[in-house]
Amino acid sequence: MISAKRDKRVFDLGESFLKSLTTKDGVPVTQEMLSKYFQVEKPKTLSEIYFRLISSAQNANMKAGVIGGSIDGVENLRDVLCDFEPKAIIQKYGDDSRRVFTDIKKQVKPRGKVNANGLWLRYCDTIISGAIFLEQFSSAEDFYKWANWFYKDKRARPALPLLLKEEINGFGFALSCDFLKEIGFLEYGKPDVWLRKIFVSLELCSPEVTDNELLKAIIRVAQSSGVTPYKVDKVFWLIGSGKFYLDKKNTRQNADRFIKFVKASES
Repeated sequence: MISAKRDKRVFDLGESFLKSLTTKDGVPVTQEMLSKYFQVEKPKTLSEIYFRLISSAQNANMKAGVIGGSIDGVENLRDVLCDFEPKAIIQKYGDDSRRVFTDIKKQVKPRGKVNANGLWLRYCDTIISGAIFLEQFSSAEDFYKWANWFYKDKRARPALPLLLKEEINGFGFALSCDFLKEIGFLEYGKPDVWLRKIFVSLELCSPEVTDNELLKAIIRVAQSSGVTPYKVDKVFWLIGSGKFYLDKKNTRQNADRFIKFVKASES
């Protein structure tokens, strides 16, 4: 059985390791630089929630490069997507994701190959299904009231990302958790490839762990360390990905180095 003491030790080593890094252009990673990655500004409107939804939707596999990377950020979809107002999007497009795809090609002009059956069209399916889902809420407050019904009960909390997975095309369990944590639900972390690699390699979870089980391991480490699952997520994701996106800077991908660092400290 994994001890709370070891959970906390690995997390503390993660924080120390982060502060030892230097970006590719020679800038040291400092506590001041890191602090902003552990804070979330809760969206106040449905349009802001929807923008966060389509931002999370590109955080899978190659989508961030193919989608956001080809248009310099999903913010540049604002004109096509009616200032990100879900009701206006459905009034304009109905459930026709191909019309969205056509307008993006014409008006936003993504760089690179934009195949009729590729990632962009699947992303447009998410754009439409996400708008249909959020259209049923009258306001951000109405959405939060609904989400909190699950969130405030620890027993029901895992059901919320599972429900989003069913409602929004292209949203798996991990992307649903990513969306929720980035709109202020800090008891979620995203069970992504970097956390999976680190947690499995350091035996914080079993090699056959499911996304839901990995989320439980993230929550366990957070409880052992006296921090939120959101912070655990960010510490290990920043180590693994090396993407200090708020500063537009990168380090190398450091998962393997960190794993060796922890194992050496325990030998």
